[in-house]
Amino acid sequence: MLNRLARASPKPWVCPRCLFSHRSQPRPRFLNTVAARQPPPPPSASTLYGLATGDATREDDSLRQLFDSAGFWDDFSRRSQRKPPTGIVRNRYLTCPDGFIEFVQATLGRCQSVVDRVSGASTVDEYRTMVKDLDRLSDLLCRVIDLADFIRGVSPQPSMQRAATKAYTIMFQYMNQLNTTTTLNDQLQKASRIPDVWDSWSEQEHVVAKMLMDDFSRSAIELPDGARRRFVDLSDDIAKVGTDFTERMRPDTPGLAFDSKRMQGLDPAMVKALTKWGETRIHTMNHEAQMALRYVQDADVRREIYMAVRTADEKSIARLERMLKSRAELATLSNYESFAHMTLENKMAKTPEAVNHFLHALAHDNRHHVDAELHALMELKSADASVDNFPQHINAWDRHFYTHKLLSSMDTRLRTPDFLSAYFSVGTVMQGLSRLFDRLYGVRLVPRETAPGEVWDHGVRRLDVVSDTDGLIAVLYCDLFARDGKNPNPAHFTLRCSRELSPSEIDEAAQFPHPFDSPVEAATDGMAVSYNKERQSYFQLPTIALICDFPVPHYPRPTLLNFNDVRTLFHEMGHALHSFLGRTELQNVSGTRCATDFAELPSVLMEHFASCPEVLAMYARHWDTDAPLPMAALEQRLAIDKCTEPAETEAQILLAILDQQYHSKLPLSPAFNSTTTYHDVYNQYASIPEPAGTAWQGFFGHLFGYGATYYSYLFDRAIAGKIWGHVFQRNGQQGSVDRVNGELYKNEVLRWGGGRDGWKCLAGVLKEPELAEGGQSAMKEVGKWGVRYPGI
Repeated sequence: MLNRLARASPKPWVCPRCLFSHRSQPRPRFLNTVAARQPPPPPSASTLYGLATGDATREDDSLRQLFDSAGFWDDFSRRSQRKPPTGIVRNRYLTCPDGFIEFVQATLGRCQSVVDRVSGASTVDEYRTMVKDLDRLSDLLCRVIDLADFIRGVSPQPSMQRAATKAYTIMFQYMNQLNTTTTLNDQLQKASRIPDVWDSWSEQEHVVAKMLMDDFSRSAIELPDGARRRFVDLSDDIAKVGTDFTERMRPDTPGLAFDSKRMQGLDPAMVKALTKWGETRIHTMNHEAQMALRYVQDADVRREIYMAVRTADEKSIARLERMLKSRAELATLSNYESFAHMTLENKMAKTPEAVNHFLHALAHDNRHHVDAELHALMELKSADASVDNFPQHINAWDRHFYTHKLLSSMDTRLRTPDFLSAYFSVGTVMQGLSRLFDRLYGVRLVPRETAPGEVWDHGVRRLDVVSDTDGLIAVLYCDLFARDGKNPNPAHFTLRCSRELSPSEIDEAAQFPHPFDSPVEAATDGMAVSYNKERQSYFQLPTIALICDFPVPHYPRPTLLNFNDVRTLFHEMGHALHSFLGRTELQNVSGTRCATDFAELPSVLMEHFASCPEVLAMYARHWDTDAPLPMAALEQRLAIDKCTEPAETEAQILLAILDQQYHSKLPLSPAFNSTTTYHDVYNQYASIPEPAGTAWQGFFGHLFGYGATYYSYLFDRAIAGKIWGHVFQRNGQQGSVDRVNGELYKNEVLRWGGGRDGWKCLAGVLKEPELAEGGQSAMKEVGKWGVRYPGI
């Protein structure tokens, strides 16, 4: 999923995208070199997972051992120490904490040079470079902000965390200073109105120019001084209150106490641990509350727990309502009907009305699946219902309990999370991903030794992303294993985007004092570059970090993953794939820097590959015996997951509808009450009514980070299911590893990054030209496709 949304700048000038997306959320050739001609016919897949050479086969074996064999990793990492030292991710400034400040100072000098050039432009030739100049300015800011923000969150060294935080703050303040002047916006507007300039820009430059002008407009740069100051104040308030809202959520009832005799059904060991003097205490926000809802037989106990779990305290709700009202005022100040209208303008949906068309169509498609699930639960309840337990319907506090009973009727062995994990070591799954990418896109993951100081922790592995046509195309750092103090949430981070380097900036970099061996290294801070012979220019390569929290392997047993972990790794590698192949000339549209409601498509689609038999057959083997994965057992395991899919989809639809309501004009009303709106939505659309008295919206933290765009995950899941069925499964399961299908998807979707309208990408890959224009009818059509979860 895209996690920078929660920290977006309240006053973006050029690059809200650089703060919106590492990946989440931010290429076979470079965008405008292939757009005008037919792609060459794809090479045929080899007989051994696409690994046609001895070197590739050895690298494939090393990839597995790199993650699975502690001995192999020790030898491999020791060889790395024989290399000359370098900075973090080969940024030569970052050899020590003080290097962050040196990095900032060097970058500020380059930034100011670009600002002066843009501000002083007066000729047609100078205006022609305007978009690339502003894109470079954005890239310079992102190089520091993205990398510093990442390091302050993952480095185990407090001194490095402090230095990265200081660097982040300085660059953020500088970016905000640029908001105090209208010069950059005025110059870009002027350039766009000169016909000779506009006609000279490439398609990518047109996209970025419009993107930047829209960003300027939404950041109130054209408002009068008083209104602009109010805009800034509101933006600051939203950022502060929103952060407080997500970090200080509290339940209205922190804990409950019950006679321990009423805990029948719950694990006796857990009851004993929670009981003192015959009284069992259940903490509302802890794991035991969810376990009680699933196992406790006493319906009245479950009802009390449910009410407590679903009711936030008044302060949490007050913070939420303050944020929503400030957002509504901000939109009005910017001449938008609502915050949703303001936010969705540059998304695929375009309008709240289109989002609602999609959600209502999706709800209609999902309803009969939900009804079938409720019917099965009702049959279970009828079998053990008592007179005072509402025997004629399922209550909100019944759903988890009877769903667990339904799942319990299935094979106990398959419900054990670790049953299939012996076939999914971390190294095996990484090997499988590399083989899949090689078969579909001609791209593989190659272990590469690091230099001393290149990684932020000893356990981080570096993989080079190598294309069979373009050579090295990206660098991937894998921080997959747990350590003290590390954030456990899986994520993909873009540490640096793809971008073409102009000869002038290389010459300029050589003029600044620098610790590098060449002007090209100086222009890229020492990080990875490639030379494009066709364009006769250098490109900075995408540099990606993949973060997970898997247990550290211990000899002789490697780290084994349950199937949900496998899906997670495939999901995050889907974001990385977008970064690898979306290698554009301009960083503002590189890789995952696309519309929020399109950014999850590659990652969600990868989840379908994770459970595909043709893909699993390439790598899923027992870590010790090398026996192949028993596919029938996996089918039954996935069938269990499928039982809860309709309810999960309905829950997401309800939250997406609520998100749209909260970001409409409603908060402008003096009578606005978020709890009333919450119950209005659930009473109208939920299959199981929400009991009066709850106020769960105070726990809906995504309202801050994904305000008005919470529908995006469902939207991309519907699209991913369509592409999976109509492209990769059109001619049977073998299509999931067919290079022709991979090339179609790569050329129509992945290689564009954010440089092409998502609807055009979708129309191209599905070969349905009527979708290209988007709009409400297209959104409704996607809703009719329904949400297709991965499965066999």
